[in-house]
Amino acid sequence: MLAQSAITPWHWAIFVVAVLIFLALDLGVFHRSAHVVGFREAFTWTAIWITVAVCFGMFIAPEFVHTWDREEKEQFLTGYIIELSLSMDNVFVIAVIFAYFGLHLQFQHRVLFWGILGALLMRGLLIWGGSALIQRFDWLLYFMGGFLVFTGLKMLLSDEDGEVEPEKNLAIRITRKFFPISDRFVDSKFTIKVDGRRILTPLALVLLMVETTDVIFAVDSIPAIFAVTTDPFIVFTSNVFAILGLRSLYFVLAGAIDYFRYLKIGLSLVLCVIGGKMLASPWYKMPTTLSLILVTGIIALSVVASVVVGRKQKKEK
Repeated sequence: MLAQSAITPWHWAIFVVAVLIFLALDLGVFHRSAHVVGFREAFTWTAIWITVAVCFGMFIAPEFVHTWDREEKEQFLTGYIIELSLSMDNVFVIAVIFAYFGLHLQFQHRVLFWGILGALLMRGLLIWGGSALIQRFDWLLYFMGGFLVFTGLKMLLSDEDGEVEPEKNLAIRITRKFFPISDRFVDSKFTIKVDGRRILTPLALVLLMVETTDVIFAVDSIPAIFAVTTDPFIVFTSNVFAILGLRSLYFVLAGAIDYFRYLKIGLSLVLCVIGGKMLASPWYKMPTTLSLILVTGIIALSVVASVVVGRKQKKEK
């Protein structure tokens, strides 16, 4: 494991500043005006973010942190693949949220941008808190392992299709109770003034749903990466790159939900494997390389099976 002393506050500060610069360029330059993000644009950005993430783990970080060796490289890549894979399930839930509220394609990127900015902050706090607790109570890793196995089995056996019920969302109910909300969208604005009074638009509710959904998914994804490494810098950076690529990944996958029917099974198996690794750690230390192969293989197999079966059924119709 990477020595904690090798990571200084400067490493954290430089990485966070770089991420903020990327986000500023994204909103202020590349997506300055609201527009419909097409498949080609989304696919290009997805490829860019994946390339940047891999280059960071394989080349930039080892130069950035001189003690980052092969083990840390594999831990970063495994963690990144786990987080990116689990975020795919989040993508489909976000698609259901947008469809429920009837959000126009033109404004979806804006919601995703601010939603992901909030997700980065919340996950940073969760990772910081989780790392502190694990360092003090190492038995929590076994609790997390059992939780992941339970979640994986529940996902595997569940018949739920990601239904969205805003009336049951606690954050939505509290917001509606204390804040006035308009009955229509107003361009890409989250708030508007009516008779000198600031009120929320339905777009603000959509953003709140996306934020609370990410918190729920983070409860599964963050313990999963702690099975790979407990180093907070690797956990945080791999999470950040997975979240940064979530916007473009959404526009790539959202229109092809039917082609990923077996992805849920793949994700549930990944959670079970990672949880099993954590539970078995006192007797068997699974090599990071094996974890990387298993996670990548399960996700790839589920995606390929989904696409093959989806195309076959489409031809039959």
